[in-house]
Amino acid sequence: MEIIPAVDLRGGRCVRLVQGDFRRETVFDGAPQDYARRWEDEGAGRLHVVDLDGARQGSPREENVRAIASIVAAVSIPVQVGGGVRTMVAAQRMLDLGVERVVLGTAIASDDDTASSFFAALGERAVAGVDARAGRVSVDGWNRTVSEAARDFAARMVRCGARRLIFTDIARDGMQSGPNLDALRVVAAAAGVPTIASGGVASVGDIAALAGAGVAELEGVIIGRALYSGRVSLPEAILAAQ
Repeated sequence: MEIIPAVDLRGGRCVRLVQGDFRRETVFDGAPQDYARRWEDEGAGRLHVVDLDGARQGSPREENVRAIASIVAAVSIPVQVGGGVRTMVAAQRMLDLGVERVVLGTAIASDDDTASSFFAALGERAVAGVDARAGRVSVDGWNRTVSEAARDFAARMVRCGARRLIFTDIARDGMQSGPNLDALRVVAAAAGVPTIASGGVASVGDIAALAGAGVAELEGVIIGRALYSGRVSLPEAILAAQ
């Protein structure tokens, strides 16, 4: 199980939110690329970068695009990026920066033909983002929840060609209250493809719980606030995942 540090961007700075709420923001000193280098130096094999402004406004924000370019240039490990990637032009722009994978959510949620076209064109370089609030899919930067169940959305995206997904339980995101193992099991089983968990990790024990949860599809976990607060050290998390 891969441990993937998160680097969330707002206005070109590295920040963390609680449950995606911009009013509950912590800004971290230092350039985003410095955190990226730190996580690579501590053993990360991949980074998860989110353009929070892009997720809210519907297209990548230029300050964050520059930060993403700086991150990619600063590290030698793969970088995956989400937030505001809602057109093929935006996706290709990220890939041209050197990003390995783009995470798609709102862009693929409402139209199977659009989803299928993204997955057909990008293959392994496209990841379906399944963001759920109380079991239902949230889109538009988590500002709107639709009626579709997360498990049904995950299965539908696989039928459209998704080869991998990231499942985020919004209620756990930034709360350091532990991952939602039950919801993860349901979504991963419905999809049947490699799945990355996100949201809630607060301790090395949470990593061990994920690794021992018996979710065959689970290939990684994204960790944010727990790393930045020092509650979890990346080397310890990597060891627990093994």
